[in-house]
Amino acid sequence: MSTETIVILGASFAGLGAAHYALRHVLPQLPKKDGVTYDVTLVNPSKDLFWRLAMPRVAASTKLLPLDKCFIPIEPAFAYAKGRFNFVQGTATSIDAEGRKVTVQTATEEKTISFISLVIATGVSTPSPLFTLTSDRAALEAELDTFHKALGKATSVVIGGAGPVGVETAGEIAEFLNGKPGFLASAPKNPKVKVTLICAESKMLPVLRESISKKAEKLLKNLGATVRYDTKVVSASTPSEGAKTAVQLSNGETLETDIYIDATGTRPNTSFVPGAWLDTRGKVSCNPKTLRVEAAGVPRIYVAGDAGSYTRGGAMDLQIALPVAMTNLKTDLIAHVSGKPPGPDRHYAADPKESQVVPIGTSKGVGAFGGNQLPSLMVWGIKGRDYMLGMLAQPTLNGDAYKKEGKWKPQPVVNNGVGLSSS
Repeated sequence: MSTETIVILGASFAGLGAAHYALRHVLPQLPKKDGVTYDVTLVNPSKDLFWRLAMPRVAASTKLLPLDKCFIPIEPAFAYAKGRFNFVQGTATSIDAEGRKVTVQTATEEKTISFISLVIATGVSTPSPLFTLTSDRAALEAELDTFHKALGKATSVVIGGAGPVGVETAGEIAEFLNGKPGFLASAPKNPKVKVTLICAESKMLPVLRESISKKAEKLLKNLGATVRYDTKVVSASTPSEGAKTAVQLSNGETLETDIYIDATGTRPNTSFVPGAWLDTRGKVSCNPKTLRVEAAGVPRIYVAGDAGSYTRGGAMDLQIALPVAMTNLKTDLIAHVSGKPPGPDRHYAADPKESQVVPIGTSKGVGAFGGNQLPSLMVWGIKGRDYMLGMLAQPTLNGDAYKKEGKWKPQPVVNNGVGLSSS
């Protein structure tokens, strides 16, 4: 008896969803083959789902949101798939496409895992260690402890980057240190800490319209935070321990600050991926409709989530994309096992409607969904209350969004020599 394995790299939104989808909708539909069984192996550096969404509030203070709540064990969510599911705590270090193997470094050994199909769902990291699990929980706790001690003494904070993480962090820190504004109050007259947000463009929050960005700026101002537009952070350096950090700006100005937080976007977690598979941003290049990694030159390799070239990122977009990648995986795999012609492709098409939710402090925020602007109270109800921990964490772990395959319109099969090969 031999076992063929669908390997999924990464266990955040994309990887967890892919694993549940494969167990519920792929394995049960594979043709029976004498002497062969199929299973799913999920590889992730942490044994827990790390709820990175909540880190802007945790960064302000663990009194607002304890770090413990941001770590939720993964394996119990797969108890229903005993015998068909394996979890490997480790980090992928290389892919051998021709040999159909992934090398994974665990705490105790380097191991090789063979795959019949591969899904790359390793996501992205942030430049600041405050928002990313760079190694393990203990390291993040130590980083936060050091940061919070410095924050307690700070009179100035500069944040580079005005996307959601930068804006949320500015709001959380400004409110925690300067307090909430009073009824109908404007900016505090004597804020304890000067919080400055550096925005490289002419407006914050690129996904959202200008008027919503302006509303966000007003809410930040009411908490004692200011925004600098059309300016980039060129460098940040601290000459010695305890000294102020010099933040060099693109206009030639230098800001001296007690704390600098780098929130200038994200970096794909793709260092283990062959360079020929990556685009100029370091993302895994894929067919933008089928999400097959055609650059691999071999069949049945796919990408899902923020590590992929097809997406601008986000959990809402993932709910559109993941069923596409996994349906095409199933189609290709059935054809491979049966030797019959493949079924039709499922195609990805991004939803162009404006959708993003950004808390600013613990009770207000801005956002839009499906092209419609959301009132501040609704932003709080959706995300600002606890950064969706209560609403979304357990459903994400359980793969609730993928309990059913859902209906879709088949597309004509295009034999590109990669996705449909039987090799």
